[in-house]
Amino acid sequence: MTRVIVDPVTRAKLVNVRQPLELCDDSGNVLGQFIPVVDESGRPDSVPQVDDEELDRRERQGGGRPLAEILSNLGSKG
Repeated sequence: MTRVIVDPVTRAKLVNVRQPLELCDDSGNVLGQFIPVVDESGRPDSVPQVDDEELDRRERQGGGRPLAEILSNLGSKG
């Protein structure tokens, strides 16, 4: 992949971008897409809301329905 070094002004415009965006020239022609690298490690909502013990408990509990039954029910709602 070719690497392009952006100037400080462009970098300042992109530094807080968290979602993909289109890069356009001054005529509105799309040049390409920018997909930011986002570090999620420091975000509080990136921490699991349940601990390993709770996940183990839920797995042991079992339950739910077979996939065939779910698909059958979805098919009959048309």
